[in-house]
This record gives sequence, structure tokens and C-alpha cells, in this order.
Amino acid sequence: MLRNSLLYLSNQPRIFRFVRNNRMARGFANRFVAGETLDTAVSAVRKLNDAGMTVSLDLLGESVHNEAEARAAGKEYLAILDRIHAEKLDANVSVKLTAMGLDVSEELCVDVMQRILQRASEYRTFVRLDMESSAYTQKTLDLFEQRLFPAYRESVGVVLQSYLYRTSADVEHMNQIRARVRICKGAYKEPEGVAYPDKKDVDASYVRCMKLLMTKGNYPGIATHDERIIALAKEFARENRILPDKYEFQMLYGVRRDLQDQLIREGYRLRIYVPFGTQWYPYLMRRLAERPANIAFLTGNVVREMIGRRRH
Repeated sequence: MLRNSLLYLSNQPRIFRFVRNNRMARGFANRFVAGETLDTAVSAVRKLNDAGMTVSLDLLGESVHNEAEARAAGKEYLAILDRIHAEKLDANVSVKLTAMGLDVSEELCVDVMQRILQRASEYRTFVRLDMESSAYTQKTLDLFEQRLFPAYRESVGVVLQSYLYRTSADVEHMNQIRARVRICKGAYKEPEGVAYPDKKDVDASYVRCMKLLMTKGNYPGIATHDERIIALAKEFARENRILPDKYEFQMLYGVRRDLQDQLIREGYRLRIYVPFGTQWYPYLMRRLAERPANIAFLTGNVVREMIGRRRH
């Protein structure tokens, strides 16, 4: 019921217009999305850089339906890379392959991505291929390994999700080919037989994968807001003499800013995933709809952050 309601609201232009013009609603959205334009995103990046954090910029958008849309999205990413380079920002980009034309044709998607990766290579920066639902996992990994990684080894990496049963094996394979991996828990609602249904099993899988990446991986991104897992990562690094420059923590823009500040104070590397663009309203609603538990996750983390700040 809740999921269907959120999906319905995500497609209502009147609701979007209200949210955009409502100060309180817009304020909530601005906490998690860095505005609608590249200028507002760049402003957010500068503030994060000044605080000692690096960034991964993500231009929000849905799956495209034709070649013109895919190529337009690709050009926007070229503009983002140009701006990052021109302003000497400490940032890279995250890209969803469906926004680059994967559902239109693989050849189109590869062509668009090669243009982006060529520009990133010239600037000596990095492009992360975001992982979408499990329906795209094998497609994404095949396209990455067979079509993009061989020519742009230093410029492209992938995301793996610990809630999928397959992920430990995927981590081991990515370690073997020396690909850079971001490990996250995963946010999509998956069919039975594909993903762990219980949180404790997702967490256990995450920790297994995290340890494999930290010991045998290539500069992994440890993407989590889970304090327990962050503490385990720190302890594991100390016990195995893994230096802080061999991995980085990653968090979402606006989520657990208290923890973000703490990690920086302690000398750890931290990258913030910063989404922006005109599609921020459907983005927020659909992310919540994918897993309605995300509502409690976001609001709970905001409350914990506020309590933490008061204590300090």
C-alpha cells in the first residue's frame, strides 16, 4: 500500500509543483539533493571539499527511451567533467547505464560511455557505474568487464550490493581483475531467490565482502552509514595493518553529517555521493518506494544526527 502510494505520488506533476514551491518540503529535499543545476551542485562540492571530503556527482534521471535522450544525457556528463576539471574540484562522477541508453541498445550505451570515459581519462578522474536492480546486475558487469574496463582500467569502476546472494563471488572476481568496487547494501525491492530477505544476513554479507575488498581489492569504497560496520572496518584495518589511504568510506549527501565530520576528524578518507538535477522529486519518491523502510532510515538518521550534535 505505502509503496504504491509513493509510486503514484512520484508521477503527479501537481504534487511536484507544490513541493518545489513549498518552503518546508523544498528544505527537506535540499538536505538530500544538491539542487537542480550544475551550479548548485558545484557549490555543494566546494563546501564538502573545504571540509576535507571528496565527492561523486550524480545527475539524476530516469531510464531513457531513445538515442537522442541517451546522447543528451552523455553530453551533460561531459559538461560535468569539464566543470570539475576547470574548477579543480576534488570530485568524480557516478553514472547509471540505463540513463546512457542501455535499455535502447548496448552498442549505443557503450558508445556514450566510451565518450565519457575518454574525457575522464584525459582529466585523470574517475567514473563509477552505479548498480541498479538485480535485473541489470549481469548486464552491467558484462558490459563493464568486456566493453569498458579493458581500455579504461584506471577510469572506471562498479558497485556491488551485499543483499544479493551472488555478491561474494562477484567481489572475488572483481578483486582478481583488479577492478575498483564500491560495496553497498542495496536499496531495490528484489524478488525471492535473488536477495537475502533479513537485514542480519545482508549485514553479514556486507562485512564478508568488505573484508575481501579491504585485503585483496583495489581501493574499495566502503559505502555505509551503519556505525557498527564502520567500527568493524576501522578495527579490521588496524588488525591487518591496512593504511587509511588504501580505501575510503562513502556516504550519501545529507545523511549522518555528524558521522561524516567524525570520520574526517579521525583522519579517514570520505567521499560523499551528491545527486542533483531537475528529477530530484521522482528520485526521492521512487527511492523511498523501492524500499519503504528507507523512510525510517532517513528520518531516523536525521534524528540521531540532531541528538549527536546536541551532545557536542
